[in-house]
Amino acid sequence: MDAKDLKKSVVFVMMSGGVDSSVAAFLLQKQGYKVIGCFIRGYNVDGCQEKESEDARRVVEYLNIPFYVVDLENEYKKLVVDYTVRSYKEGITPNPDVMCNKEIKFGLFFKKAIELGADYVATGHYVRLGFRDIFRGTGRLLAPAARSGLGSRLIRPAYGGGQAELASETFRSKTPEKLASFYLREAKDKNKDQSYFLWTLKQNQLKRCLFPIGDYEKPVVRKIAKKAGLPTAEKKDSQGICFLGKVPMEVFLKKFISPKKGKIVNLEGKKIGEHQGVYFYTIGQRHGLGIAGKRPFYVAEKDAVNNVIKVAQGSDDQNLFKKEAYLKAVNWISGEVPKEKMEVLARVRYRQPLSPASLYKLKADSYKLIFDSSQKFVAPGQSAVLYNKKGEMLGGGIIS
Repeated sequence: MDAKDLKKSVVFVMMSGGVDSSVAAFLLQKQGYKVIGCFIRGYNVDGCQEKESEDARRVVEYLNIPFYVVDLENEYKKLVVDYTVRSYKEGITPNPDVMCNKEIKFGLFFKKAIELGADYVATGHYVRLGFRDIFRGTGRLLAPAARSGLGSRLIRPAYGGGQAELASETFRSKTPEKLASFYLREAKDKNKDQSYFLWTLKQNQLKRCLFPIGDYEKPVVRKIAKKAGLPTAEKKDSQGICFLGKVPMEVFLKKFISPKKGKIVNLEGKKIGEHQGVYFYTIGQRHGLGIAGKRPFYVAEKDAVNNVIKVAQGSDDQNLFKKEAYLKAVNWISGEVPKEKMEVLARVRYRQPLSPASLYKLKADSYKLIFDSSQKFVAPGQSAVLYNKKGEMLGGGIIS
């Protein structure tokens, strides 16, 4: 693909105001894309969003690219915040970041970007995009520049020999599921990998996505930003859930859920303390229990009906480990539903090492996951993300 063709590709980059999305926009601009920076205005508790928006604006002005603010505050409140509060009321621990990616970033924003003429949508996520050639049955990772080559011509051997020349519109719009399959893999920087939060994506989204920094480690991203002179080069990474900012989840939840005193019991059922309501705690939680011992206590079980929390003492207590988990709302990135049983590598917490497991299909989108080795802190409401032995993400589901 020559530079002239590449400049025809329009990329809407989600600008968060941080260094990662700033570098993503910079790299795409250098590769020849027509880059448009976009800041998504969502629901925000502590007011930090205004500062983030201004930082994003400073970056696009420096890069001399267009900038749009997309107001999705009401939608974010309904689809992410209300979902989060509702889940906690039910006694489970949701993952707002997964829901934000599904409903907002790669849902409403993605749809709006395509309607406005975007060829691709890009983010500063640490994840790698791969392309599986159905003609050869092989897969390969795609750097953004190589990925753009799919926007003009794709030359691949056809069945029976010869060559198949596939125009971009056919590839991207008409029958992409018959021509190729995209997948996600962990980022090069395993400490920053965010593939765990993207298991809800589908083929029609991945074929239009770019993840420019997935092949870089964080220190390199910082160096790129500094060398390029980006205003966010020295900015610290944000921590926690985006709509909360620095506000603790418990403080936020108490605006919607009234405290309700209940018992904290040990594994034998003996009361050893009191809590303010099971809604404000999660499996594996150590701090904020208000009980002391020679070894720290951890939340092992939550009984939302009776408002009782059961704790185990010591991080190695076997009651903190589970041999199996049930999954619902399962999504398969390839779109192909697997067989009744399959061997997978599973992750039930962010940054947790992948663990071998067997997956059994129960019904339409319901599965049972049995781990080879018991896993720690398996919390209902959290995500279980599945990979194959090649490191390709298969999909995931919600732990029930």
